[in-house]
Amino acid sequence: MTHPLAEDLAHVLARTGDAWEELRGGRLFITGGTGFFGTWLLETFAWASHELSLDARATILTRDPDRFRQKAPHLAAHPHLEFVTGDVTAFEFPSGQFSHLIHAATESSTRLNEDCPLSMIDTIVRGTRRVLDFARASGVNKFLLVSSGAVYGRQPHDLPQVPEEYLGGPDPTNPLSAYAEGKRLAELQCCIYAQRHRVQAKVARCFAFVGPHLPLDAHFAIGNFIRDALRGRPIQVRGDGTPRRSYLYAADLAIWLWTILFRAPAGRPYNVGSMVDASVAEVARAVGGAANPPLPVHIAQAARAHEPAERYVPDTGRAQAELGLEQTILLSDAIQRTLRWHRRLGRRSH
Repeated sequence: MTHPLAEDLAHVLARTGDAWEELRGGRLFITGGTGFFGTWLLETFAWASHELSLDARATILTRDPDRFRQKAPHLAAHPHLEFVTGDVTAFEFPSGQFSHLIHAATESSTRLNEDCPLSMIDTIVRGTRRVLDFARASGVNKFLLVSSGAVYGRQPHDLPQVPEEYLGGPDPTNPLSAYAEGKRLAELQCCIYAQRHRVQAKVARCFAFVGPHLPLDAHFAIGNFIRDALRGRPIQVRGDGTPRRSYLYAADLAIWLWTILFRAPAGRPYNVGSMVDASVAEVARAVGGAANPPLPVHIAQAARAHEPAERYVPDTGRAQAELGLEQTILLSDAIQRTLRWHRRLGRRSH
């Protein structure tokens, strides 16, 4: 049976090419390997390992391997993937040496951020420190922190795309800043370990994404729109539809993360995302138009006149100039690919 993501996985491999050679015979440790980002990392790692005969192994830290086994049985049973149970803040160090590490474990739940901000901070900060200590103990050469564009705080209305040099930040007096401040401290820890302990820690500041494996019942607007489309009902926009977002397809996301891990200098952050922005209402209409038959869009609130739209859009010029990264799959195609994947698997919602 053809892999349902074969086209995307081949695309990732073609764009990352010989960068995989440094993983030949190596050992990779991944935290957060069963979430949206992590699943794509595992899919692409398994594909590259097979296609290039890398003989590489990956150990994945997860709190619930049984749940992941139900979600992705082909990955859970893969002979080069080993799953260990544990919490990122206190896991037992696996034995032996590891060459590479990707730290993607984060509670990105808006509910946790609202209800238990201290737990959010502890998970990010203590978890990152624990993983960095493991990297030192196990001889990790290259370390990737999956951070977030949330570290910039609210994007100014007159700044179309936010660059890495922007020195704004979240409001430290607002408990809802727990996630963003946690990510800022995680980045700081990585830079300290890079300078003091020679851990080649790289930082990927990730924005908004779309693709297979994205949760359809969480706080991701485009995921909720795709859920509505799969159910054949009108696309529901809860707000006024004016905020502007940009979306990078998951296959491009994987290309960017692997490239940053393998080729980026230590301690230098890179924005990861698309620079092509659209309003939430426009995104909803794009999803509705991709449905068969096309679906209408219902917007819950009227837009307030003369009020500038909230923005969450990165400037990715640094990644383009220094690492040769680019968006290769536009949003319209990304939506079609995501819908096609769900339909192929007979899924209507998660």
